Amino acid sequence: MRAVGIETVRRILCVFPRYTSSFGTFEHAYPLTDGVSAFMPPQGLLLIAAYLPEHWPVRFIDENIRPATREDFEWAEAVFVSGMHIQRQQMNDICRRAHAFDLPVAIGGPSVSACPDYYPSFDYLHVGELGDATNELLARLARDPSRPEQQVVLKTADRIDMSEFPIPAYELAETRKYFLGSIQYSSGCPYQCEFCDIPGLYGRNPRLKTPQQIIAELDKLRECGMTDTVYFVDDNFIGNRKAALDLLPHLVEWQKKTGYITRLACEATLNIAKRPEILGLMREAFFVTVFCGIETPDPDALKAMHKDHNMMVPILEGIRTINSYGIEVVSGIIMGLDTDKPETPDALLAFVEESRIPLLTINLLQALPKTPLWDRLERENRLIDDDSRDSNVEFLLPYEQVVGSWRRCMEVAYEPEKLFARYQHQCDYTYANRLKVPVSPEMRSWANIRRGLIMLRNLFWKVGVLGDYRKVFWKFALGRLRRGDFEGLIGSAMIAHHLIKFARAASVGQQNASNYSIRLREASVPAE
Repeated sequence: MRAVGIETVRRILCVFPRYTSSFGTFEHAYPLTDGVSAFMPPQGLLLIAAYLPEHWPVRFIDENIRPATREDFEWAEAVFVSGMHIQRQQMNDICRRAHAFDLPVAIGGPSVSACPDYYPSFDYLHVGELGDATNELLARLARDPSRPEQQVVLKTADRIDMSEFPIPAYELAETRKYFLGSIQYSSGCPYQCEFCDIPGLYGRNPRLKTPQQIIAELDKLRECGMTDTVYFVDDNFIGNRKAALDLLPHLVEWQKKTGYITRLACEATLNIAKRPEILGLMREAFFVTVFCGIETPDPDALKAMHKDHNMMVPILEGIRTINSYGIEVVSGIIMGLDTDKPETPDALLAFVEESRIPLLTINLLQALPKTPLWDRLERENRLIDDDSRDSNVEFLLPYEQVVGSWRRCMEVAYEPEKLFARYQHQCDYTYANRLKVPVSPEMRSWANIRRGLIMLRNLFWKVGVLGDYRKVFWKFALGRLRRGDFEGLIGSAMIAHHLIKFARAASVGQQNASNYSIRLREASVPAE
């Protein structure tokens, strides 16, 4: 589906903002690859690009790959921007640069939809999802491409059904330069965890694309060169369990047809461990990773944050169950909760060791607008507006103690010996349970072999020779090489390198303690 009924032609420049250094974007792994320079193609802007009138020329620039140039701005008649809170500074910078060319700038996406007041200098605020606000924005630009006299706020009241979404314009993105592919099946989550803004932004009743749409999008990603790993960016892949069961057989058939070239990953609540019928199909569809927001191993804390569904099965048992289907668990962990005690860091580190999860995104609690947590802390007068802090929450424990605990957990959890021991466990007990897929002609192709050789060369030189943890690396690497497990070696060692590098910077205060932190590590660039 595209916007229709517009005869005027407008040239649209879609610019995705750069990320600051982040635990979850794996930038330290990029030099070990064969040319990766960005995390994932952004769904929102590529969806908008595909929805524009067919006769409107459009350019897409991801500033994680290259900055928009003078020539790009001179070509454009309007600029579209989208992003998350962590990219707020960079989005304002794009606005400033576009205004230097007197271009109207529209911003949409999750950050502006939650906090329109963050973006006073943009000409158009698109609040909400694809729908009537989108059509109104395009109609306004069609009538007059000049900047409006004052800011225009357009709020979506009538959303376009996801079953009518166009395929995102993946052809505009340099897909081979991304670490992961991205795809979206559903929007919304039925749970109301206190800290999460998803229900407030997208609702509790997950809305869905059709399985046929997903297969068409996967085919499009393959056509555009993305064949490695595709991440379902759904807020909760099993938010609608029946829908997940409807989709998975289609993914199984697609994998059989294409030769299991593509690995799949997703986000889901930990209670997926109670659904063997879903896990079995996920294994058959070659899902290799699931991100679970475990948040904390403390049952009292889970109850306080309204995440009781994490206790439907004992956490460690749930992790082992998921691993038994060949699916590695990645975990989200929060520190700074009201239930935290001085001994919480030690309990967390014990959990890391017991769970054998290699990758845990450990963040300080951050209150987001449109969440029950924000509302509660606002009533308690515990929200803090201070750009020098890692969190906007007044913790019950002393702030410096919480930050110090976070730094210690990052340092200890990602010591090379401990991290590679966890990856060794995954290789032996999780990856070994994965579906044994046939070696297709595409896998045996010279292009694919060459990519693997480039990554091995980079690992051996940059980690095995130049790295200061090379002894630990070689102990792991030689074990994998003896077993012929090149994929396990490359995948584990690349991610481990990023985690070690990031954690070391974090432990000495050179990284933010929250992905949502507004503490600036770079020079602030005001929009105007």
